Amino acid sequence: MQTLAIEGELTIFTAAQQKPKLLKFLNKGKQLELNLAGVTEIDTAGLQLLILIKREAARAGKILSFVMHSNVVLETLELANLTSAFGDQVMLTNDKE
Repeated sequence: MQTLAIEGELTIFTAAQQKPKLLKFLNKGKQLELNLAGVTEIDTAGLQLLILIKREAARAGKILSFVMHSNVVLETLELANLTSAFGDQVMLTNDKE
């Protein structure tokens, strides 16, 4: 299983930079994990990017899991009522927010 960790912001200011990196990551294997422990801020652009990458993985017949959700990611997913939409087990990190 290949894992990619996202660090820092996943916002409108960084989504365009993150998108090619995430799409390239889909070529790394059949089972993939996106570690969200280092995400310090996320907005609707970040959520759209997560939705896109999950959809593209499914289209390619790959299994992509989001793991180690930071508190800000979890709060945003809950606010948008998307916590269970991705089908991933929610795992919390020890970040202090």
